[in-house]
Amino acid sequence: MTGRFAGKTAIVTGASRGIGLGIAERLVADGANVVITARKPEPLQVAVEQLGGPERAIGIAGNAGDEEHQAEVVSRAIEHFGSADLFVNNTGINPAFGPMIDVDLDAGRKIVEVNCLAALSWAQQVHRAWMSVHGGAIVNISSVSGIRASPGVGFYGASKAMLTHITQTLAVELGPSVRVNAVAPAVVKTKFAEKLYEGREDTVSAAYPLKRLGVPADIAGPVAFLLSEDASWITGQLLVVDGGITLTRGA
Repeated sequence: MTGRFAGKTAIVTGASRGIGLGIAERLVADGANVVITARKPEPLQVAVEQLGGPERAIGIAGNAGDEEHQAEVVSRAIEHFGSADLFVNNTGINPAFGPMIDVDLDAGRKIVEVNCLAALSWAQQVHRAWMSVHGGAIVNISSVSGIRASPGVGFYGASKAMLTHITQTLAVELGPSVRVNAVAPAVVKTKFAEKLYEGREDTVSAAYPLKRLGVPADIAGPVAFLLSEDASWITGQLLVVDGGITLTRGA
């Protein structure tokens, strides 16, 4: 434990598994207390125990896009741990695979609602309840699909491009007391991304200069950096964490 987040409280959404849980683990290791969210209470409780139990972590189940759920999470973070200093917006969905020209528009609306509007709403909630007075740091989890054409996940990528713009605008509006940044991962080995590599991991990873796919810890470290005082002069930035794939033509 480095202790750089000692005395601070982090909220991490979508954190019962995958990238979100990896981020929560890193923040706890660096001294933070964490409040994690997810839809299902059972895996959330398992994650809480993995993070050290109620002395270090609490889990609150709910719909990430529900404003009442968001308000409850922020309120309970402050009540239980005394603050809401750090916020990581990790929740994202992609129910639409295939050409963008064929995307179901209702699915597209849902993607924007969860990946963009909910991210903004979370920031509003934590800012009003804590950061507007005390300051803090926010990191949004974007995607490399949002910085270039991404056939097959094009509308998801479009939502992540919007999330990057939200990040940049909030950084301007909320400075100097609140920093807002984003991280753009390439393919990370999680259940969420299985369709992008399942059954062909060797082929997919061969296109990466670092010759492997990411794992949650590869994203957790950069997120922790952006939340920390080491990044105190960084705001409104999109940090690409991609094993080098955007330097090549690989998918």
